Amino acid sequence: MEQLLLLSEILIINLVLSGDNALVIAMASKDLPPAQRKQAVWWGALGAVLLRCLLTWIAVIILRIPFIQAAGGLMLAGIAFKLLMPHAEDTRVKEARTLWRAVQTILAADFIMSLDNVLAIAAIAEGDLAILVIGIGISIPIVVWGSNLIAEWLQRLPILTYAGAGILGYTAGEMLLNDPKLGALLETIVPSLAHLLPFVLAALVIMFGWAHKYNANRG
Repeated sequence: MEQLLLLSEILIINLVLSGDNALVIAMASKDLPPAQRKQAVWWGALGAVLLRCLLTWIAVIILRIPFIQAAGGLMLAGIAFKLLMPHAEDTRVKEARTLWRAVQTILAADFIMSLDNVLAIAAIAEGDLAILVIGIGISIPIVVWGSNLIAEWLQRLPILTYAGAGILGYTAGEMLLNDPKLGALLETIVPSLAHLLPFVLAALVIMFGWAHKYNANRG
């Protein structure tokens, strides 16, 4: 049951955070013939899965270093807040006219834009490589082939975005607590309240997003 919960969290986070990746894939392969376009998506998705698994495995190791996990937690908290802010889409992607160029573009873009996914998944997986690989392996193809459907879901059901941001906030709080140095310091300073940090961060992220949307609607 616990592994199913972890897998669900990984799927939700990937679906919410990977919209830009899906846009890049569409832009990179749009000028290819239909048959080559499908091949580019297949090879790009496979390469993205392998690349994301490698990067996340490296992140799992690096996050064991004192204060690195705390820094990752702060970065992830910032990503959670940013997720609920409106942002302009940058579509300046070089359209590829050959299959190999399209695959290269997709992999390069996934590498550049994967920091948020990698940090979140590495923190949630907590070294469970099986959950890590399964979660990434399932979610990236869903994002690649279902990007239009995902975009519609996120527009019709904003609660999905809030859920993803809340999970990121909670995960950021856990990263702060699990840091070998900072976690011990927090337990010493506020022993009775430290365990509430993940819930507090999740609540703050969701409240921030709701307040920002409320003020935008009033304006």
